[in-house]
Amino acid sequence: MPLRRALADLPPYVPGARAAVGAAAYKLSSNENPYPPLPSVVAAVADAAADLNRYPDMYASELVEAVAAHHGVDPAGVVAGCGSVAVLEHVLAAVCEPGDEVVLPWRSFEAYPIAVRLAGAQAVPVPLTPEARLDLPAMAAAVTGRTRVVLVCTPNNPTGPAVRAPELAALLAAVPSDVLVAVDEAYVEFVRDPDAADGLAALREHPNVVVLRTFSKAYGLAGLRVGYALARPRLAAGIRAASTPFGVNALAQVAALASLRAQGEMRTRVDAVVAERARLLAGLRAQGRTVPDSEANFVWLPLGQGAAAFASAAAAAGLLVRPFAGDGVRVSVGEPEATDLLLSWTADLPV
Repeated sequence: MPLRRALADLPPYVPGARAAVGAAAYKLSSNENPYPPLPSVVAAVADAAADLNRYPDMYASELVEAVAAHHGVDPAGVVAGCGSVAVLEHVLAAVCEPGDEVVLPWRSFEAYPIAVRLAGAQAVPVPLTPEARLDLPAMAAAVTGRTRVVLVCTPNNPTGPAVRAPELAALLAAVPSDVLVAVDEAYVEFVRDPDAADGLAALREHPNVVVLRTFSKAYGLAGLRVGYALARPRLAAGIRAASTPFGVNALAQVAALASLRAQGEMRTRVDAVVAERARLLAGLRAQGRTVPDSEANFVWLPLGQGAAAFASAAAAAGLLVRPFAGDGVRVSVGEPEATDLLLSWTADLPV
């Protein structure tokens, strides 16, 4: 049975390394929240498990209403999905025709080229700046008459810097109104830069903006896969039409609802991760290492061709990190003990 030609050179998605069975290592390879789910969330999931013989609410209606209330938007403009990656796939399916172009930063989230290719579109990668930031003027210049979507990852995964508000405003002013600008804010809760762009503010001002969010990172629900899009109602209806039926499982819906009700506890945990991020950045820089600013729950080491060797040596030291061949290594912010071990280990490495 012949497969689609697009699959022949589809780049594989490489997940973060996992510790071998019986091995002890700090897992800093997948940008996971180091804290377990909140007790109230665990209790809600346990209660809901008794009804697993029933299909979930197809459109996650209660969750959609809660997300809308949380952000102060129309529920008709909220679309839930199986993580923000799946929601992005639905966005592309809703707006892209075969042969359309999608402008994206590179290096950025490695699922982007895969999702674009599967939507039948052509990825147009635009290199980052030397400071590992998105080059939004270059991305705007890459827009052509075939462009349907521009992807903006802020903070950028895997490098960490966030897009600043004037940069996003300039991009939106330069991009035609019939080109969708997808602002991926998977790590927005970790942002502390007062000048960082606000995707929700951009959505209020521009009908061609869609904002992507997730419960995987700050809320610690990576194992349940639930995310959502915020858009104008007409665009949201199209995204919803392209979405997978029953795409958000019942336990994910319950867990996300319980998480929204525990904002204070979530913020306390996020503040702890941000403080640990600051300690990790300061420690690496004190060793003389070049590390870009990060507004996410990870830091980036631009090691170039040395990325794979660094990751291999780190694993031997009990630290699982995420190498990107030829570019660098992403290190998630983990437990304080993980930071201690990483800084102790790297102190003996050449700069």
